[in-house]
Amino acid sequence: MILYDYILSASCYKVRLLAALIGAPLEMKAVNFHPEKEHKSAEFLALNPSGTLPILKDGDLVLSQTPAMLHYLAELHDSKWLGRDTPRGAAQTQEWLAFAAGLNNSLGLARLYDILSYPADIDTARETGIRELRQLEAHLSDQRFEDVSFLTGDVPTIADIACFPNVALAPDGGVSLDSYPAIRLWTRSIRALPGFIEMPGIHRLHEMSPIPEVA
Repeated sequence: MILYDYILSASCYKVRLLAALIGAPLEMKAVNFHPEKEHKSAEFLALNPSGTLPILKDGDLVLSQTPAMLHYLAELHDSKWLGRDTPRGAAQTQEWLAFAAGLNNSLGLARLYDILSYPADIDTARETGIRELRQLEAHLSDQRFEDVSFLTGDVPTIADIACFPNVALAPDGGVSLDSYPAIRLWTRSIRALPGFIEMPGIHRLHEMSPIPEVA
């Protein structure tokens, strides 16, 4: 199974992270996203006409949408990550996967603007991202289970993995997480999972600070 990957892409990191957490073997193919825009070359457009990353290839199966990749890896290697033990759990997982798509277009876009000079309406991206962080903070403040905090219960799902990178990397796009203690506890819960791997920008600085208190 091959992942066409860019090390600084939050979407690519979602796939790498889930694979590491569930023990799914991946062969990495580095793509020069910036500055060469290799993903827009004829070779890559033949593989993925939308010209986006990541791309997951398994035999003759080619996936270009990150949620589909997360579903596929979980189905193959550890289906409990799908969060579908009940209709309620399955619906909640889908709800947060859709929320993660919005984060790509707000916090994710703000980050690309700041680190790669990607064209964006930066004020709108940041304002939307802040509204989404407030929504996430309110949910996580109510969704707490002793020392862990995940989006749909006391165990993580692909929804957590889909949302985590753009939230954790929000400061790269000029949006601070200092005012969101429940979110910071959630990121700690994910970082504490066996098999967790880092990416550039998601560092351990917050782990050297006092554990946030949620009112």
